[in-house]
Amino acid sequence: MKKIIFAIALCIGITSVNAQSVEELKAQKSEKQAAADALQGEANAIQAQIDALPGWKKGAFGTIGGSLSQFNDWYSQGTPNISSGNIGFTVNAFANLNQEKFFWNNSANVNLSWVKIDDKDDPTDNDKFREATDVFNVSSLYGYKLSEKFAISALGEYRTTILDNFNDPGYLDLGVGGTWTPIKNLIVVVHPLNYNFVFSDNDSVFESSLGAKIVADYTRRIGAINFKTNLSMFQSYKNSDYSNWTWSNSFSYTLWKKIGVGFDFALRQNKQEAVSFNLANGNLGTTFDNVDNKLQSYWTVGLSYNL
Repeated sequence: MKKIIFAIALCIGITSVNAQSVEELKAQKSEKQAAADALQGEANAIQAQIDALPGWKKGAFGTIGGSLSQFNDWYSQGTPNISSGNIGFTVNAFANLNQEKFFWNNSANVNLSWVKIDDKDDPTDNDKFREATDVFNVSSLYGYKLSEKFAISALGEYRTTILDNFNDPGYLDLGVGGTWTPIKNLIVVVHPLNYNFVFSDNDSVFESSLGAKIVADYTRRIGAINFKTNLSMFQSYKNSDYSNWTWSNSFSYTLWKKIGVGFDFALRQNKQEAVSFNLANGNLGTTFDNVDNKLQSYWTVGLSYNL
């Protein structure tokens, strides 16, 4: 009986010690976490001061995504012998110069991907990797500061594809106007005098014109998070059929060192491209009046790497 009582007492004692140890460890963890949060706040404040200093600020981040698969005699699907794969990457880079009287902001966005689907039972199908996503965009904005938040500015922006149909079409915007920076990291460009040069072999559809250019860009880094959203719009004075807009977004979250997860997506509407696509695919009766100007979109998700 004494042995049983002793064993019960020992178990109760061990449980009490373990409970006490767990509570002590949790308390220590809370203290360390609070200290780490305080240090991170100080580091963010110092980084904000660095970002506010005159001079060049450069950086880049991107996303890489891909997968490969192969099925052999997998009868539950319609094509039992098939191999497929896709690979893609996105790069967002910038080089900005900020001085007391002027600024010069430069950025580039590249999004490329390839895909293949090979049916082993169909010797006539295409078993090569083919271009899927193909986006190339560079811009340069110069501004002379009239005040802390407003500047007269000039913008050059070029966008096209580079894997397929390079510069067909290609768009070059050149214009002047004003740039407003209402809050940190947000740039709003309004250029009422802008010429949209369109380069294409199909002169019957694509046409250059004078119009207004509006750009809104918000780029920010908060700790392990990189975020960029950009809206670029052109409103033609000649004909609304020649207007277009693109809204692109990039997000990355660093999990370990410079590696993390990333997500990119974009939306676009361009009636000239819609007409050209339909004509090239046999819809010969397509015009600007009857074309179905669908909303274009793409997205990419995968591993990210911050430079």
